[in-house]
Amino acid sequence: MIQTLVSGICLNGAKQAVLDRFRCPQDIAEFLLAGELSSENGFFQLGSETKCWGRCSSGAPCKYVTDDLQDVTDHISIGDSQVYVPFDPASVIENLRFERYCATRLDATTRIGKCMRNMYYFVRPVLELSVRKHLQKMYFRNWQKLQFPNWPVDLTVENLLEHLLILSMKSRRTHKIPFIWFWPDGARSCCMVTHDVETSVGQEFCFRLMDLNDSFGIKSAFQIVPDGPYKVSHLLLETIRQRAFEVNIHDLNHDGRLLSSRERFTRRMERINFYGKQFGALGFRSAVMYRNVDWYNALNFRYDMSIPNVAHLDPQRGGCCTVLPFFVGDILELPLTTIQDYSLFNILDDYSLQLWRRQAQSIREKFGLISFIIHPDYVVRERPQRTYVELLQYLNDLRSRQEMWIALPREIDVWWRLRSKMHLVSVDGTWRIEGEGAERARLAFAILENDALTYTVT
Repeated sequence: MIQTLVSGICLNGAKQAVLDRFRCPQDIAEFLLAGELSSENGFFQLGSETKCWGRCSSGAPCKYVTDDLQDVTDHISIGDSQVYVPFDPASVIENLRFERYCATRLDATTRIGKCMRNMYYFVRPVLELSVRKHLQKMYFRNWQKLQFPNWPVDLTVENLLEHLLILSMKSRRTHKIPFIWFWPDGARSCCMVTHDVETSVGQEFCFRLMDLNDSFGIKSAFQIVPDGPYKVSHLLLETIRQRAFEVNIHDLNHDGRLLSSRERFTRRMERINFYGKQFGALGFRSAVMYRNVDWYNALNFRYDMSIPNVAHLDPQRGGCCTVLPFFVGDILELPLTTIQDYSLFNILDDYSLQLWRRQAQSIREKFGLISFIIHPDYVVRERPQRTYVELLQYLNDLRSRQEMWIALPREIDVWWRLRSKMHLVSVDGTWRIEGEGAERARLAFAILENDALTYTVT
């Protein structure tokens, strides 16, 4: 049963969401509900670009994102340190991050598609790559018509949280607010390179892949299928560790059926958790990027990497609509924010850096996490390998200009957890960051000018 929220109720979750993102002082505005929420969830928009999914008090939301969405902006009012909003921002953010809006797609068509995917993964091991590419192109043939999440990068959560901070600053009559910068040492963004190893050919190529990465001084994480189509090389695992790369778990056997039922998921997760301990892995990624955050409590890992930012070219459509890490209970989600190499090379037939650069630029504008999946299985050949080397050069150039922190997933996990516990204190009129890891943290300021935020890092 949906709980009814009435006008004037304090939306503590909205305030906490702003504090969690910016790690700013506690004395920001209180957010209160303006009117009774609708009984049904649906789509509406905040301004011309930010589409939301949830309940609102300014009228019935729309069932489909393609409908004529109502703009709730005119139903927001500002008081003295109070902001009245016609929706629950914390609920909307969770709906986006956890892909709740996808529940509207659970119809007969979706069930038929799920059945077809199960059949595909049953015969996939015996299909030639050319056949797989043809079938996948047929499956994704209408992907460009999808209007939500926004392609090629969706920044809805970032835009919404910035909008809330602007409203708070207006209500407090301030144009400047201090906060703890998103990344250590003042880095403008973060980059994470990962490799999902799917076949024996890919496993053999991992040694060469480490050489390529090391030639640019870029460490990466290898996700290993523990009980799947190849026998795991213990020499490879030891080499990855000795060379300061990272080992994580990639599903159980990569048959695409991990999440086909709760019973199967729970049973397989027992084995996956066992292998996680055996391999010393802190992170997990499911096969084919299948996911269900409501089942995450079965994962005995510190972080997960299974949710795309926008999943137009993944079998499970949706996307978390954010480019920053976020917590699902005690598990930190490190979203995939760029197109996978397989989709770029084999679905779009694109071997250039143009799309990856475009995505990286959008993510950097919101100071987010630029994360990649590069399969060793698919960069064995000369042409894709050449593109990957160009990507490494591009990332290295950004780092050399001090515009990016290139980190392993485990390093990002440590930092994001430390930052979540840091806080600002004012000493004799000067702001200071306190908490474990504060020596790498940087004080920043959000400055409101012409209804837009700019940022400075000290």
